[in-house]
Amino acid sequence: MNPIVLAIPVFMLTIVLEAWLAHRRGLAIYDVADALTSLHLGVLSQVVGLFTKLFMLGLYTALYQRWHGFDLSPASGWVWLAALLAYDFCYYWAHRLGHEVSVLWAAHVVHHSSEYYNLSTALRQTSSGWLLGWAFYLPLAVAGVPPLVMAGVAMIDLLYQYWVHTELVGRLGWLDRVLVTPSNHRVHHGQNDYCIDKNYGGILILWDRLFGTFEDERADETIVYGVRTPLRSLDPLWGNLHYYADLLRATAAARGWRARAAVWFGQPGAWSGQPLAHFEPARFTRYHPGTPPTITAYAALQFALLVPCVSHLLAAEPTLAPAALLLYGAVIVASTVILGALLQGRHGAARWEQWRALACGAAFALLPQWFGFDAPPVLRAAVLAVLAGGAAWLNRTMAQPEHG
Repeated sequence: MNPIVLAIPVFMLTIVLEAWLAHRRGLAIYDVADALTSLHLGVLSQVVGLFTKLFMLGLYTALYQRWHGFDLSPASGWVWLAALLAYDFCYYWAHRLGHEVSVLWAAHVVHHSSEYYNLSTALRQTSSGWLLGWAFYLPLAVAGVPPLVMAGVAMIDLLYQYWVHTELVGRLGWLDRVLVTPSNHRVHHGQNDYCIDKNYGGILILWDRLFGTFEDERADETIVYGVRTPLRSLDPLWGNLHYYADLLRATAAARGWRARAAVWFGQPGAWSGQPLAHFEPARFTRYHPGTPPTITAYAALQFALLVPCVSHLLAAEPTLAPAALLLYGAVIVASTVILGALLQGRHGAARWEQWRALACGAAFALLPQWFGFDAPPVLRAAVLAVLAGGAAWLNRTMAQPEHG
């Protein structure tokens, strides 16, 4: 089974727990619309990953079978430990170049686009990292790390990084000197001058200390999260594509092939010819689209209904035909895009959401099976009632004078 299926309930419960604890302590570290956008981006990343993992693992396996230098046993604990250390080293360089090369930053910027720092931010993942990110781990195949071990340590490295995305955990003493901790990673997500391009490690912060990219969190300067050119959107598709659009515009304006190549393979934003400006934290204002609380609550409920579908898709993926897998993925992706448009108040979004809710409710209730899942009648009726009720509520909301 895909390990993410087992991790999803843990993700959801810990996000709710963190939000509750932050509320109890009077800390404004969550915005529901922003958190939902992070979760929508995470869902998109998982759906796209179903169609790209074979490409990445296939390349790795082919290289391993033809060129591996050592025969390393997957049964050896030492092989797993050494592979995890080697993977973390490769991750450091993949992550670092993801900040220093424009075409790689275009994929990675998704993860930094939230202006809040919490556990939901950890799930704000790119859907285009597969295009080039696989290349950084091919040395492990040549060294002889079996594909099974490679996939396992990659998942360990990824899951470790979840817990460090929080403001509720302070300094951790000597652990801050060895491991990537919340304190170290808060610096990495900051816009402050001293935070830019620092603390790239996945599990070990030792790589940053070794290669000169470590920066300690400062007690006298509040970290402001996000990117210098803010996303200002709750659309998960645009969240993945906006920097590629910037690159295309800069390429069109560039003169000569060297200048055009520099746009894609130079430092992010270097095509402007302007140095990175000084950042004044006190002048920063977070993006607030003005989503009504009732719409935010509606979108949160709809996402809660979407979570079991995502888990089911990931679990059922090996048994689904390609057409069914594509259709199921498309339904989930469309749901995140429409809910994002609703949160942002886009024209026509409420009408699209009505049709989505009614179509999904009717399909779940009336089809013999929901992509292989034979739901009991009570569940069918409950889901239909919730989705149809939501659609009716949206219709009444739109009919009110302030909605035209």
